[in-house]
Amino acid sequence: MDRTVIEVQDPEVGLLRFDAVVEGDGGAGTVLLLHGFPETSQCWLQQVPALVGAGYRVVAPDQRGYSPGARPTDVSAYRTDRLVADVIAVADALGVEQFHLVGHDWGGAVAWQVGGRHSDRLLTLTVLSTPHPAAFGAALAGEGGGDQASRSGYMEFFRTEGSEDVMLAEDGGLLKLVYLGSGLTEQEAAPYLEAMSTREALGAALNWYRAADITLVDGLGPIVSPTLYIWSTNDVALGREAAEATGQFVEGPYRFEELAGIDHWVGEHAPDAVNALLLDHLAGS
Repeated sequence: MDRTVIEVQDPEVGLLRFDAVVEGDGGAGTVLLLHGFPETSQCWLQQVPALVGAGYRVVAPDQRGYSPGARPTDVSAYRTDRLVADVIAVADALGVEQFHLVGHDWGGAVAWQVGGRHSDRLLTLTVLSTPHPAAFGAALAGEGGGDQASRSGYMEFFRTEGSEDVMLAEDGGLLKLVYLGSGLTEQEAAPYLEAMSTREALGAALNWYRAADITLVDGLGPIVSPTLYIWSTNDVALGREAAEATGQFVEGPYRFEELAGIDHWVGEHAPDAVNALLLDHLAGS
């Protein structure tokens, strides 16, 4: 995949240089892809050709903390408002007024926030795995009697200062377990392990957990963009309760698709299904 650097100015930390995949002529519009933890833009390897082939320009940045040139050291620089601002700043830097937004995992959490705070910028919204923050917050609090709190128990450790050192100890044994235990193969995990192999890189990625609130709904407006939400039944981190409740918080056209037998890594492990759903959704807008 072709890569480039997108430069934006952050009012708090200055110049940020995002490494990004940018491909396609954009005749059908621009699609911005947001990866999750602990991956990079390479997670979209099987989506980019399908989107480019359908006439879209694809922009997939290594997000804040994942790009070495966009790696502030202060935990507060990873607040939700800064992550959302990055999405808008990248679009502005490319001269794109409206775009299709797709996010997975933490990228999905940011995508919901963009959808509820900058709906005028979106043509469509697509989220893989991650439920709407209000639905997730209710499930995390146990309001529906589900098991989301236990599924999310790892977050407390991720938020702990120095957790990156523990994860990288003994040749990155615990970090490897994060990948393999959630469904990636050693071959699939290899490029991400390399990207996350330093204390600075993994610490920056973990700062998303330390600074940002994935249940944040203060000031979040309604989701009015045409929205596709894809959830998989074998996701170890995100359960059915919040997935099924997400539709309650979408006021625009909404489509919920459940992928049976697929783990958390839906883009990698169900690419044909994801690509078909995504292309249909974008075209339908």
